[in-house]
Amino acid sequence: MRGTRRLPLRTAGAVTAAALLGGGLAVPAVQAAEPSAGRLTELVNPFIGTENEGNTYPGAAVPFGMVQFSPDTGHNTGYDYSENHIRGFSLVHLSGVGCGLGGDLPVLPTTGDVTQTDYAKYAAEFSHDEEKASPGSYKVGLKTGIDAELTATERTGVQRYTFPATDKANVLLNAGQSLHRTVSTKVEIVDNRTVRTAITGSGFCQDTKPYTVYTITRFDRPFTTSGTWNGDTVTEGSKESVSAGRGGAYVRFDTTKDRTVEATTALSYVDARGAEVNLRSEGGRSFDAVRHTAQRTWEDRLDDVRVKGGGDTLRRTFYSSLYRSFLAPNIGSDADGRYTGWDQKTHRAQGFTYYQNWSLWDTYRTQSQLLSLLAPHEARDMAISVLKIDEESGWLPKWGYGTVETNIMTGDPVTPFLTNAYQQGLLKGYEERAYRALKENADGVPPADSPAVGREANKEYIAHGFAPHIKGRPHAKPGDADYDHGASATLEYALSDAVLAEMARGLGHDGDAARYAARAQNYREIFDGSTGFFRARDASGAFTGPADPAKSEGFHEGTSWQYQWLVPQDLPGMVDLIGGEQAANDRLDSFFAYEQLLEDPAKTAREVWVNGPYDYYNADKYNPQNEPDLIAPYTYLSTGRPWKTTDVVHAALTLFTDSPTGMTGNDDLGTMSAWNVLSSIGIFPVQPGFDTWGLSTPVFERVDIALDRRYYPRGALTVTAPGTSDSRRYIQSAYTDGVGYDRTYLTTDALRGIRSLAFTVGAEPSGWGTAADAAPPALN
Repeated sequence: MRGTRRLPLRTAGAVTAAALLGGGLAVPAVQAAEPSAGRLTELVNPFIGTENEGNTYPGAAVPFGMVQFSPDTGHNTGYDYSENHIRGFSLVHLSGVGCGLGGDLPVLPTTGDVTQTDYAKYAAEFSHDEEKASPGSYKVGLKTGIDAELTATERTGVQRYTFPATDKANVLLNAGQSLHRTVSTKVEIVDNRTVRTAITGSGFCQDTKPYTVYTITRFDRPFTTSGTWNGDTVTEGSKESVSAGRGGAYVRFDTTKDRTVEATTALSYVDARGAEVNLRSEGGRSFDAVRHTAQRTWEDRLDDVRVKGGGDTLRRTFYSSLYRSFLAPNIGSDADGRYTGWDQKTHRAQGFTYYQNWSLWDTYRTQSQLLSLLAPHEARDMAISVLKIDEESGWLPKWGYGTVETNIMTGDPVTPFLTNAYQQGLLKGYEERAYRALKENADGVPPADSPAVGREANKEYIAHGFAPHIKGRPHAKPGDADYDHGASATLEYALSDAVLAEMARGLGHDGDAARYAARAQNYREIFDGSTGFFRARDASGAFTGPADPAKSEGFHEGTSWQYQWLVPQDLPGMVDLIGGEQAANDRLDSFFAYEQLLEDPAKTAREVWVNGPYDYYNADKYNPQNEPDLIAPYTYLSTGRPWKTTDVVHAALTLFTDSPTGMTGNDDLGTMSAWNVLSSIGIFPVQPGFDTWGLSTPVFERVDIALDRRYYPRGALTVTAPGTSDSRRYIQSAYTDGVGYDRTYLTTDALRGIRSLAFTVGAEPSGWGTAADAAPPALN
């Protein structure tokens, strides 16, 4: 399927920049982009972000797969590079989440008698010297003398263990411990090659409605004996264990002659039959065959973006970020199309693949736009899946894990997620259905018996123009509360209203469009003219909390300094509130420590900007570690200083390195990785939920992007910036298909109509993009 969905890169890349520009313009030609020696997958380092709370995982997965087969070392989200014991290799991980979830069915090979059932006690020591990972593959040599290898298909994890010669080679299947709270487990030894489990768990940052995963594991040869455990009691020969605590099974092999054991574990969120269906559909192949397919799948996916220029480290961080951008959301439907909806009933996906795991507060800012560009077919199915959640549970999601709502984070992130899908042309045939769901969400609150909180403070917001900040208000439902973060919730509601107004206008709902456009101006309701910053208001309407914007209250994981730029729908209006263009630029310069940045970009990024992954508050500087101000560097595009966007973006890019600590905070299901990818290419979604792409200097001389012709008729986009470097990073001029272009943004429609975006660069800032009409226009 992937071979038919795009123009081969060798065709697109064969067109030189000079030919694309008609040969008559003074834009240097750049040789077609080629990968470095070897495969693109060799440039990916899955260990990036596995230390210092990036919370990524190094294990095996395929793009958007249901299974992420990876080691757990004791960190609350799975793997921490600074730890040296592996508790097990479990099936479910989400890249970069801030709280523990998943980690279901950790398995571990051991030798000797089975005497411990707590994986913290039987964990195996390892060294990074004996550990390797690449897309779709993971291998480690345990100090017990056992080699463990992992690979995956979409719905199965495949393992191969090489034991020493022994008649007590064990595989422990621990159903009762995971990265979340385990409610109950059932383990069955079906026959002398097969183990089946049902695991019910709960929790993500706090307790949630329980959900169940089902697994079936089939070994490539019979085991000699087996048993189960319940709590601390191990029973040899037992065929079943039902437990509300630690429960599991072990199987044993004689490896005196054949030292290798392979097994395939299939996963389902529906039922035991679903796991068996997935095993029949995707199992039955050797470890080597599965690994080869997984690696080929990743190579094909990464090959959609080919870069030329930049050093080896830059290329490794880029392709590693591109890899992480494709790890989620995750397939939720079984091979037969069945899935468990949020009504906890079984449904069947017809004509689409059902996806789950929605970190929307994060991903609506970067990753959803990157997927709409590079994976539009999957992105369409993801949007349809979100609509199915509304149809089956009665409300749109906020932060969904598996088959349940967690209500983690605040605001209204689902609206820009879905309006982005609409603006990118991904909702053909579903436009009105999506609009009805979004309108209900925008104009009301979920009923008391719904697990969703939606726009929790919507009643006050609609009546008074702001969501109040109410300290100590009891939470009506599990999860985060908008009332705890009234100021930032107001800004997020207003942004959502703005992009919903654009969708309403596009569909001919002019009355709604006018109403939402008016509400999009509600950001003004929390602007405190006495401080010149946004500020929370209490239920009476009075401003509350410290007047110092660095110590402000009511902003979720940030301060007023960081949230002041979250008005992408109306930056001209925001600039006027601050006091005009010069005042806005002065404030931006202070926020980014711009003068220090010019002297030493990397040092400023690491020592002056906010540095800790959870250091959210009491700061007046840019926080590249978290989502609220991810768009902020692009604000200069709207204040007549576009070259400063490049200065700040390129400084922030130095924070991404080829090491376990090379991630800026939690990756949040690809959000930070997508920021890196898009900013490195030089096109960035500056108005989330709409179709505006801000422009800045690429870090590569050439980027060839293969595009799906069903959504991008030209089939490819080539971005060039010959000679771009740390010392030559300023745009002097820009061209689209050889025609001079002086604006600092492009729309999706414009991207669809061109084959090339070419920049000339120099050592000093120029007047490019500084005209009054060059900035991204306000919405509505």
